[in-house]
Amino acid sequence: MVHKILELYSGIGGMHCAWNASELNGEVVTAVDINTVANEVYKHNFPNTPLITKNIQSLSYEDIKKMNVNTILMSPPCQPFTRNGKFLDENDPRTNSFTYLIDLFDELDNIEYILMENVKGFECSTVRNLFINKLKKCNFVYQEFLLCPTSVGVPNSRLRYYCIARKNTLDWSFIRTDEIITKLTKDYGEPHTLEAILETNVPEKYLLTNNFLKRAYLLDICYKHSKRSCCFTKSYTHYVEGTGSVYTDSTPDEVENCIKDAKQYEVGKEEYVDRFQQLKLRFFTPKEVLALMMFPKSYKFPERTTTKQCYRLLGNSVNVKVISELLKILFE
Repeated sequence: MVHKILELYSGIGGMHCAWNASELNGEVVTAVDINTVANEVYKHNFPNTPLITKNIQSLSYEDIKKMNVNTILMSPPCQPFTRNGKFLDENDPRTNSFTYLIDLFDELDNIEYILMENVKGFECSTVRNLFINKLKKCNFVYQEFLLCPTSVGVPNSRLRYYCIARKNTLDWSFIRTDEIITKLTKDYGEPHTLEAILETNVPEKYLLTNNFLKRAYLLDICYKHSKRSCCFTKSYTHYVEGTGSVYTDSTPDEVENCIKDAKQYEVGKEEYVDRFQQLKLRFFTPKEVLALMMFPKSYKFPERTTTKQCYRLLGNSVNVKVISELLKILFE
């Protein structure tokens, strides 16, 4: 069977990359996103895929019917379900396009497969209940997951909610459960080390400035032999805490000694900063973050895309490996 896919909230094409990585039989027929910068990046990497720049709410039932698709892959806005987004849930206007889409499902009898990704926290939301209840009403069977890339051998933490669903008229050998699955049964082994994704001769512009080093105690520092890194957010390189890891060529012992030495001085003072300057801490480059999110090596940002835009787009994107593994389960 050749699957025809509609990629909604397509961003920079993480779902498209995941579909290609799954090696399943089919193609992305159309992609839709309102973000013009993301769409430039998408078009740069998938020039042959029709891409519509519009709000999902302006897509009618007839529009989707004409696309002749049987699968929807989507990653709706996550801010309504995050702590930083104040967890406004269905009261956040950024949920409007998704709830609109949920209402359309009654008419979209041509859709047989769905994969949806969102932030952890979505599973506790009212919108999740609306989504699941509509799947049941439209005769879908479904499975929910909370998965981190580390569970599929990727050295990056990005815990996310996933739901895969298919019409109950289709055979599905996967044994589903009412519980949210937090680990796939396949053994992917330990995550590989960061050394595999590091660039050489990284420009000095990626070095942390003194303003960051003043609060170095908040940094999550990684090394070439690390098998982990923190989740990269769209605020990476703008805020110190909780936006993603930083890298050093120094050894863990050298870092430990530096921290001990720095503790002799008041946090943020010149002597404190001087100690951390010795480590030459730097940000991971956009290319390295792409690799940690398992985008293919051939994937590129257009030259006109700024570094700031790259980080913002990556912070809103998906882990390709996790989704490709879930697609294999969905279509098995």
